[in-house]
Amino acid sequence: MNIVLIAEDEILELEFLTILVQDMLLPEDKLVTCENGVQAIQLAKQYKPNIIFMDIMIPEMDGLSAIQEIRKFLPNSCITIMSAYSEFSYAQKAVSLKVFEYLLKPVKPNVLKEIFQTMLKSATSDYSLVEEKPKEMSIDTKEDRQFFIEESVKFINEHFKEKLTLETVASKVYVNPKYYSHMFKKEMGVPFTEYINQLRIKYACRLLEITNYQAYRISYECGFSDPSYFNRVFCAKMNMTPQTYRRVKGTPQNCPDF
Repeated sequence: MNIVLIAEDEILELEFLTILVQDMLLPEDKLVTCENGVQAIQLAKQYKPNIIFMDIMIPEMDGLSAIQEIRKFLPNSCITIMSAYSEFSYAQKAVSLKVFEYLLKPVKPNVLKEIFQTMLKSATSDYSLVEEKPKEMSIDTKEDRQFFIEESVKFINEHFKEKLTLETVASKVYVNPKYYSHMFKKEMGVPFTEYINQLRIKYACRLLEITNYQAYRISYECGFSDPSYFNRVFCAKMNMTPQTYRRVKGTPQNCPDF
């Protein structure tokens, strides 16, 4: 038996969800609904739902706060968040609460049906959301992809001088590394490694112009762990060695603008 709780204060959204969910439930299953966070906690305590749909911006107590309380007594419930807000902090908080999915409104009926079917299968097989690692969230729309890429690019631009791997950045936006690699190339027009190398070589050019650092030190300053690899990448990008660049291109305006 499945017990589904929907917390949504927009009447049309609640009606839409209710019709969709009821159409997929069995006669012995139960559906309960509410319009604010306080009611959501009360109903969760009363009915102990194994599946929850929660809007973020609901009255009296926001959805994330309500989930935080519900997790104290229902740690294994499958919870999907629905939100009109794509702020990265919301997504981060959602993952920390081990939500099943984070959906941006408006949600297409076919997408919601697919998500609900997956939640039903997970609930039936007694799937536990208490994992050592946060669940990687799916990213279905172009707007979602652009948002997550923008957030990851901000992180890359701030940390490219450090040891930075595809897996590290993908984990920051909670997506599968292989999918993130494909998504990054599609949105940015260049592969992940190529983008980081562009940033590092541009910074290397700047250091060659304004410092007397040896090439091996510049390679480390730019985030390369291997000076030989740095030299190969630099030569491939600039068609000259770092030493030659310093000798003949030692003015800031000659630094490449990738």
